[in-house]
Amino acid sequence: MFLTTTISDLIQIKPEEFEKSSIQAIKDAIHVKYANKVIQEVGLCICLRDILKSSEGLIGHGTGIVNVNVEFRLVVFRPFKGEIIEGKISGSNPQGINVQLDFFDDIFVPGPVNLFEGVKFNNAESVWVWTTETGDELFFDMEERVRLRVEAEVWTDLSPQAPLIAGANGSGGENGEGGEGSEERRSPYCVVASMQQAGLGPTLWWEE
Repeated sequence: MFLTTTISDLIQIKPEEFEKSSIQAIKDAIHVKYANKVIQEVGLCICLRDILKSSEGLIGHGTGIVNVNVEFRLVVFRPFKGEIIEGKISGSNPQGINVQLDFFDDIFVPGPVNLFEGVKFNNAESVWVWTTETGDELFFDMEERVRLRVEAEVWTDLSPQAPLIAGANGSGGENGEGGEGSEERRSPYCVVASMQQAGLGPTLWWEE
């Protein structure tokens, strides 16, 4: 679930940080730049593990900012395919179930394909229900602790794009399909999971 990755980057130390020791100022700058950020094809940065090496600082002309080339290691979140993890149900809709961890919200279990055979979505209660072979109804309730299997990961590049010109190619404009109101929240990193094997799903089901 957690990996370490080595990064080389130019770290900038602002003048107001000069009262700190050099190593502490570098650590704080790395934390501000990387903590809780997604690096494409690497994972979600959790924290700095250690600093491997750093150069002498060079003061930028006219800014007072010190530029330091630093090589360091970060702890990142990136579960591997087939890994079993635990989370909490944060939402359900006809497309599937959203699951979150304490530090990561973008886990999705498509339904019904990645759920147990015999599951159906109850529109009245907005919850997925599994009817077992014995006829019992088991619910995937909100806030329920669940165990799931990682199946895939989806990366989305959210780098800034050039603004669209209103009316170009028949799109854009205040009421067009390209308008702000139609833009959906996108995540740079999403984990796709399943709950369709014995032992998976709400942990309460499998407690003896």
